[in-house]
Amino acid sequence: MAKIGILFGQENTFPQAFIDRVNEKQSEFKAEFVSIDQVEQGVATDYAVIIDRISQDVPFYRAFLKNAALTGTAVINNPFWWSADEKFFNNCLAVQLGVPVPKTFLLPSKERPDDTNANSFRNLRMMDWDGIFNYIGFPAFMKPHAGGGWKSVYKVHNPQEFYQAYDETGQLVMLYQEAIEFEDYFRCYCIGGKEVRIMPYEPRNPHHLRYAAEPQTKGPALEKLLATIREYVLALNNGLGYDFNTFEFAVRDGIPIAIDFCNPAPDADLYSVGQENFDWVVEAAANFAIEKAKSYKPGQMNLTWGSFVRHSTQGLGMTPPAAATEPAATEPEAAAKPKRTKKK
Repeated sequence: MAKIGILFGQENTFPQAFIDRVNEKQSEFKAEFVSIDQVEQGVATDYAVIIDRISQDVPFYRAFLKNAALTGTAVINNPFWWSADEKFFNNCLAVQLGVPVPKTFLLPSKERPDDTNANSFRNLRMMDWDGIFNYIGFPAFMKPHAGGGWKSVYKVHNPQEFYQAYDETGQLVMLYQEAIEFEDYFRCYCIGGKEVRIMPYEPRNPHHLRYAAEPQTKGPALEKLLATIREYVLALNNGLGYDFNTFEFAVRDGIPIAIDFCNPAPDADLYSVGQENFDWVVEAAANFAIEKAKSYKPGQMNLTWGSFVRHSTQGLGMTPPAAATEPAATEPEAAAKPKRTKKK
């Protein structure tokens, strides 16, 4: 019998609740914690579906999941895309999709990577720091282009603070991004490319109080704002192809700006997200895992791929896998990124 499994690390509340809910809802597919005692190349697991909550921190698990996906397991989220994804690309894709994002530059690492020397960087000119500072303004954030968990994140208020922080980043490739002064902030779950839960969120609060927030926007304006956020969540999720992700939006002058939307193992702990949000994510994840298990085809590719990859494979004459219906594109309002002419 094919099974539904969850692969996890230090979290406690979500994995057990997910297993219990899947088993309560049906008996065709047994749900359990994933158990690994050997990994042989090209050999399938007995899991129709695996929810991945930890492989970003454990390379052994990521390799195990790629092998499982190659032999038919529907891994949530797609381990191949997760390995390729990073925040700077996400921002670039958002621009293409018409979703407002902060003005952002990519910065070369302050220190040379190992096994390189000056000759390795003959294509790189001196960065136009004044031009970058003038365009982004202050305050600004500097953070790893492929990082997470608020590690190595700096808020700088002037060039001196920027250079001091940059000197501490070592071999990290960083983003330099405008700070968004917001009146409202929202964090959104998206599961299965269709189920969306929008949650007021205050990132400046202590971790356990971040979901204890009320939106400043009220009435019809709030309804319109939430509808726009939902459209942006679906557009980004369809482009990226994640089955289980969170998206964060800072609202400036009524415009939702996507701040962080690369969270394929998002926080789902009862004691941080609260009971109502916890119950929603457990139910939505259980329903989606069962749906994926029922459509499971042994020995075939059962992964979700985003529109960016699907459209690319169409150009190569390849047949992309089935995917959720793409949401209608929305026209960005005043926050659309201005066209900018590169300085000669």
